[in-house]
Amino acid sequence: MCAIPTCRYTTTEIAHIEPWAKVQEHTFENLIALCPNCHTRFDQKKDIPKASVLRFKANLSVINARFGPMERQVLEAAADRPEQESFRYPRGMEWAFSNLVRGRLAEIVEREPTWGTVHDGSLGMNDLRLTALGRDTANRIREGRLLTAD
Repeated sequence: MCAIPTCRYTTTEIAHIEPWAKVQEHTFENLIALCPNCHTRFDQKKDIPKASVLRFKANLSVINARFGPMERQVLEAAADRPEQESFRYPRGMEWAFSNLVRGRLAEIVEREPTWGTVHDGSLGMNDLRLTALGRDTANRIREGRLLTAD
């Protein structure tokens, strides 16, 4: 997926942040995945500032180091749909969101089972609701503002 948060196009190319002609190397720090359109906008048209691309790459590093795949999907969904207050998930999958909860970006809202109960409480659905900090993080992702590593 394109690293530009407002793009979300799935086909990507590897772009050099500092031009290949200048550095003549392919280092991880100097590469970023961009869709063909954003790659052209960055390299040739100069529509996307280098400072923004560096910020997008830094945010990806923070997000990938801190959160698991399902947590990243929740943050992306929250960024795409800011009006959505919570995300429903099957009871018993709290472990998949533990980093969001531990980091106070989300809270689990227990729901009563709608079609029966079992002794371990595993039947039914719960809600994951982003806190104000979680909403701010989702907004930062959507707007391409810098995230912190704390």
